[in-house]
Amino acid sequence: MASTETRPADVADPEVKTATLEKEINEKVDAIDIDVQSIEPDLDLYVPLKMDGGIVDHRNPLTIRAVLVGIILGCLVNASNLYLGLKTGFTFAASMFGAIFGYGIIKLCSKTNLPIIGGSFGPQENSIIQAAATGAGGISGIFVAGIPAMYQLGAEQGNPKDDFGAILTITLVCSFFGLFFVTPLRKFFIIQVARELKLLFPTATAVALTIRSMHAGAAGAKDALSKLKALSLAFALALVQRVASYYAVGILYDWHVFTWIFIWSDFSATTAMTIESWGWWFEWTPAFIGSGMLIGMNSALSLFGGAFIAWAIIGPVLVHYGTCVGVQQVDDPKWASWYSYASLSNLGHSTPSPRYWLLWPGVMIMVCTSMAELFVQYKVIGYAGKVVWQKACANINDILVKHGKSSNYFASRAAREVKANENIIEDPASPQDQVSLWMWATGLVVTIAAAMVIFALQWGMNPGLTILACLLGFMFSFLAIQIGAVTDQTPLTAASKASQLIFGAATKNSGFSIKDAQRVNLVAGGLASGGADVASSLTADFRTGFLLGTPPIKQWYAQGLGTMISIFLAPGMFVLFTSAYPCILDADAKHCAFAVPSVAAWAAVAQAVTDPAVSIPLTSGIFSIVMGVFCIGQVVFRHFYLVGEREKYREYLPNWGAIALSFVLPNPVFTTAAMFGAIVAWIWRKWKLQSFDLYGYAVAAGFIAGEGLGGVVGAILQIAGVSGDILGTSVGCPAGYC
Repeated sequence: MASTETRPADVADPEVKTATLEKEINEKVDAIDIDVQSIEPDLDLYVPLKMDGGIVDHRNPLTIRAVLVGIILGCLVNASNLYLGLKTGFTFAASMFGAIFGYGIIKLCSKTNLPIIGGSFGPQENSIIQAAATGAGGISGIFVAGIPAMYQLGAEQGNPKDDFGAILTITLVCSFFGLFFVTPLRKFFIIQVARELKLLFPTATAVALTIRSMHAGAAGAKDALSKLKALSLAFALALVQRVASYYAVGILYDWHVFTWIFIWSDFSATTAMTIESWGWWFEWTPAFIGSGMLIGMNSALSLFGGAFIAWAIIGPVLVHYGTCVGVQQVDDPKWASWYSYASLSNLGHSTPSPRYWLLWPGVMIMVCTSMAELFVQYKVIGYAGKVVWQKACANINDILVKHGKSSNYFASRAAREVKANENIIEDPASPQDQVSLWMWATGLVVTIAAAMVIFALQWGMNPGLTILACLLGFMFSFLAIQIGAVTDQTPLTAASKASQLIFGAATKNSGFSIKDAQRVNLVAGGLASGGADVASSLTADFRTGFLLGTPPIKQWYAQGLGTMISIFLAPGMFVLFTSAYPCILDADAKHCAFAVPSVAAWAAVAQAVTDPAVSIPLTSGIFSIVMGVFCIGQVVFRHFYLVGEREKYREYLPNWGAIALSFVLPNPVFTTAAMFGAIVAWIWRKWKLQSFDLYGYAVAAGFIAGEGLGGVVGAILQIAGVSGDILGTSVGCPAGYC
C-alpha cells in the first residue's frame, strides 16, 4: 500500500515471465489442487486472460440462446442439489457443468443459419451461459437446512405444499438480497484486493481457463468435444446407476461389507455389526466420488481423517464411558447389535448421541477457523473500510453538489484518496458496462423493505430482527467470499451456525414461545446464510467474467434472469421431495432414504439456543473450546510463521474446515467415497497427467450432476408408486434397510 498508482488492466500474456509471480502462482495452485503443469506457470491470473485473436467475438454476449441454455442447465443442477443436499448436506456449483454442456449445445446451434440460435459463438457468450446457470442453480441451500428443520421441530405446522406461498417469498428475499448487495463487492474482491489477498477463486478460475481452451481454434474445439463426450458419458452413467440402484440398493449402491460378514457368520459376529453401526460401509455415490476427484488429496485426507477421529475414536470412547448412547435400529433379536449413534431426537430428555456431542466441536472449529482466516487479514479489512467510507463520502458529496449544497466534511473526505497496493489494476470494464449504482441500490432497499413486511406477516419476525439478519448476511458474505476465494470451500455451515447462536441470544427473554423462537431462529439464519450463499456464488461468477472480459452488466442480467427461475424451481423441487419422502420432515423417523444431516444440525442448534431443557454437554463444550483455540493457533502459525522459505510446509497442514465437517456429518460414508475419488484422481494424474487435465473435471462434474438428476427421477418414481422399495430388493442391507 505504498503507492496510490494503479496500472492498466493488461491481459495475462504468456509471453511475459516474472519469477516472483511464478512462485505466487505455484503456491496457490498447489493449495487448490490444480496441477501446475495444467496452467502456464508464468500466467498472471489476476488480470484478464489474453485471448487468441481468432476467438475474439465482438457480438453482444447476452443472447437469448445463451440465457435459455444456461437456465435449463442451471435448473438441472438446482434439482440435483435438492436431492444431494437432503441426502448428504452438500450442494454443488453449476458453473463447470454449465460451461462445458453449454458449449456443446451452442456450438452445435451456431453452425446453423437460423435466427436467434445461429451465428458465431465466443468465450464471453460462453460465460453468459454459466452465469445464467449459476443463477438458476442457486438458493437450494435453504431447502436442505433451515426450512425442513422448522417442520421437524413443529415450529411450522402443515406441509410445504400448503405453505408454498410462504416458502416462495422467503426464497425471493434470500435470492435477491444476495444478488443486489453482492454487486458492489465485485470491484473490491475481484480487482482491488485479489492479488494482495491471493483470491484465486479456484473453481471460477478453472471454469474461465476451460472456456478459453475450448474456444482456442481447431485444437480447442477438439479438446472441447472430448470434454463434452466425457461429461455426457459420466452424466449418463451416474444417472442410470442411481436410478437402477433404487431397485437393488444393497448391490448397486450401498456395500455393507460388515453386515455381509455378520450374515455369513450366522448372525454371531457381533463385532462386525458394531463396526457397521458406526457407519463404516462403502457407498458407490458418483457425486461424492466426483467431489473427491475435485477437492484434492489434502482436503480428502482431512475429511477422512476427521471422520476416523470422530467415528472410530471419539464416538466409541464416549459410548464406552456412558457419556453418550446409541439406539437400537430394529427390535429383531437377530439384529440386537445394530445401533444408530446419530440420533438428534428427544434432546434434553435423554442421554445424547455421539453425533450431538460431536456437533459442537465441529461448529466451534468451523467458526474459529473461518473468523481467524478473516482477521489475520486485518490490514486489508482496514483498507476495505477506508475505501468504502471514501466512496460513500464521494457519493454523498456528489448528491449535495447536484442540489446546490456543500459540506466541507464530505468534500474533504471525498477528495482524500485511499492509498492502495501498487499492484492494483484498473477495472477493465468501461463505465457503461458496469452495474449502475441506482440499479443495485434500489433493488437492495426494496428487497430489505419487502423482507421486513414478509417476515413480520408470515414468520412472526419484527423488523429489527430482519435488519439484524440482513447485517449478518452481509458480514457472512464478506467472510464466505474471502475464504471461498482462497480455499474453494465456502464456510456456509460456520456462517449459519454463528447466525443461529446470535439470534438465540437476540430472542432470549423477548417474549417468544419456544416454538416461535425456533422459527425466528431458523428463518433468520436462513436469510443470513442464504444471502451469503447466493453472494459467494455470484462473486465467483463475476471472477470468471473478469478473466474472460465479459461486461459485468451482461453477467448481472444473466444472473438475475437465472435467479428469477430458481425462486420458483427450488421450492417446487422441495415440495416434490417432501411429498415423495414425508420422512424428510419427521425428526423421529428411524429409516429414511434421506439422512438430512444439515436439517438435523440446524434443528439441534435451534433447540440448544432456544429451549432451556436442551444444553451443550460440559465435556463437549470444553473440548470445543480447546479445539477452537488450537485451530486459531494454526491459522496464525501458517499466516505469520510459514512464510518465505517456510511456505512450502503449508501444504502439510491439515484442513480443519474439512475435519470439522466430518464431525458434523452423521457418519463417515460420504467422506469415505470422497477419499476414494481423491485416490482415483491422484493415480490418474500420476499415470497420465495430460489425460486427467483433459477429462478429469468433466467426468467429476458429470458424476455430480448425473446422480443428482437420478435422485429427482427416483422421487418421481416414488410418487408414481413404482419405486425400488415396492418393486426392488433389499438384499445385502442390514435387516432389510439401506
